[in-house]
Amino acid sequence: MIHSMTGFGRSSAEVAGTRFDVEVRSVNHRHLDVRVKIPKAYNALEADVRSQVQGRLDRGKVDLSIVNPSGSAVATQVQIDTEVATQYVEVGKELEERYDLSAGLDVSSLFLLPGVSRTVEVEIPEEEVRTAVLAAVDQALIALEVMRAAEGENLERDVRERLQSIEGLADALEARSGDVMLAVQERLTARAKELTEEVGGLDDARLHQEVVMAADKLDVVEEVVRLRSHVGQFLSILEETQRGCPGGRRLDFLLQEMGREANTIGSKANDASMAHSVVELKTELERIREQVQNIE
Repeated sequence: MIHSMTGFGRSSAEVAGTRFDVEVRSVNHRHLDVRVKIPKAYNALEADVRSQVQGRLDRGKVDLSIVNPSGSAVATQVQIDTEVATQYVEVGKELEERYDLSAGLDVSSLFLLPGVSRTVEVEIPEEEVRTAVLAAVDQALIALEVMRAAEGENLERDVRERLQSIEGLADALEARSGDVMLAVQERLTARAKELTEEVGGLDDARLHQEVVMAADKLDVVEEVVRLRSHVGQFLSILEETQRGCPGGRRLDFLLQEMGREANTIGSKANDASMAHSVVELKTELERIREQVQNIE
């Protein structure tokens, strides 16, 4: 199965009340180009993050960002002094009884009294952060790979359909080439006979040789055979391509060879129908090339 180089993945992790958001996106690129954006407080994780990306992807321009929305390397916690709170409650009950007060002390009021609560910063353990963040990175990369695989299926389906079209055009070019050659041979033979009658003394063997050579210049059988061979190799690479064995570069090379054959056929196409087929052939090759540029 081929994989596209276009994809997106997202995940998050939480450590001691602090959240880390991970986003990774990739587009096509000749090689694997990884860019990591990470909060300065966690720069020590960058090498591990890069290693994770390189372990999962082979090609593509990859942008991975890790964001700490709070912007802090410490977590905030609320602490309650229960001893102080108990004193407030007991004093409150005493006052109620002594002065016959009906209003009780509720939780929200108690919480706001001096000394009952306070906010403290708790430093996040480095190893906990590392474990949680790398796990989130892994989940984001898995989501990215799922999307790249789905895009790859669409690419492969489109490429296979266009390869079928190319095979059909190859058949049409080969058949038309034979008809054109016969017509040219007949036309040249008739013209040679006219010249022989007009000037006389022309060597029949030499004339036949010239006719055959002129017709051979229009023969595209060899180019069509090579074109079909390239299509066969293209399909084989699609079958062989899998994780760890990307085929995008090989497919790109084959397309260049197929383009050369199309150009040669075009230079020999001394016929409107053949010329039209060559235009269609080149169009299909260009559309495949656009797709292959995004194959890992």
